[in-house]
Amino acid sequence: MYKKLLFVFLLCPFLGLAQNYTLKQLASGKNTSMRGLSVLSDSIAWVSGSNGYVGKTLNGGKTWEWTQPKGYEKLDFRDIEAFDKLKAIIVNAGSPAYVLSTIDGGKTWREVYKNTDSAIFLDGMGFWDAQQGIIFGDPIKNKMQLLKTVDGGLTWQDISAQLKKDLKVGEAGFAASGTTIRTAPDGKVWIATGGSTSNIYYSPNYGHRWKVYQCPIIQGENSTGPFSIAFFNDRKGIVVGGNYLKDKENTNNVLLTKNGGKSWSKPEKPVLGYRSAVEYVNEQLCFATGSSGTDVSTDGGKTWTNISTQNFNALQKAKKGSLVLLTGNRGQIYQLVYK
Repeated sequence: MYKKLLFVFLLCPFLGLAQNYTLKQLASGKNTSMRGLSVLSDSIAWVSGSNGYVGKTLNGGKTWEWTQPKGYEKLDFRDIEAFDKLKAIIVNAGSPAYVLSTIDGGKTWREVYKNTDSAIFLDGMGFWDAQQGIIFGDPIKNKMQLLKTVDGGLTWQDISAQLKKDLKVGEAGFAASGTTIRTAPDGKVWIATGGSTSNIYYSPNYGHRWKVYQCPIIQGENSTGPFSIAFFNDRKGIVVGGNYLKDKENTNNVLLTKNGGKSWSKPEKPVLGYRSAVEYVNEQLCFATGSSGTDVSTDGGKTWTNISTQNFNALQKAKKGSLVLLTGNRGQIYQLVYK
């Protein structure tokens, strides 16, 4: 008996490495490609996508309620920020640009921002708390478009002038999963750009002042650069991307930072291909997904292992809870079950 117990005890550390990952289908068939995803808890989550669709679950994805804001049925809502089962804000890509808000669970929507400039293209949104949030978009006359709210999204102010540095010709954001922008407590925000060149724009004070760090991910073409960033804390982060036109290639498409984005290093083993979303579950467990598959890291991003070749756009863990959801084309919503 003693020898058996000793064997089990010695084996336990290795048993922890054999973690199981399962993709469980929750919804499909809806005529929408979803890139907007906001997972609040193990019960409540919202999604948004093309053809004006917005979805909501109150039971962890078992059932979904769908709506199309009246008058906006043709829009592609690339990002969504939800606050509870009643309040959410959605942003579309393209021109005209709209920001819509609901406070009754999606039954009715209010237009809180509109921009008819032919060059406007909003890429993503983040909130520091229930009142303060920020949206960024592609440059107009070399100036990144920045909008800020201090009243929970009821009104938005143009703060583009607060970012003094002009973007280079061909430098822009990617509205791939709403995660090329990330916010953290006390006013911190990171924005990643790609295309002709790639940079990380960082503000420590709600967008008042900005610093710019070079990001040495693959870049130089309109289809290359960072498509998602994630930060575990103020210093530790991951950026993923690649070339979405060559989504099975993985040349220099995932990088790690230990100093808040000031400098980046390559992992020991990269993700399998182009990735449009990355997320921390905890400091060690991370997931990345894209049109050519999903990868997992159990060492904080140093090494990655492919767990699926299925096409997805976005991935997010619950802000309060353990639920991890993925969204894709044709109304696909999956749960990533990890044990």
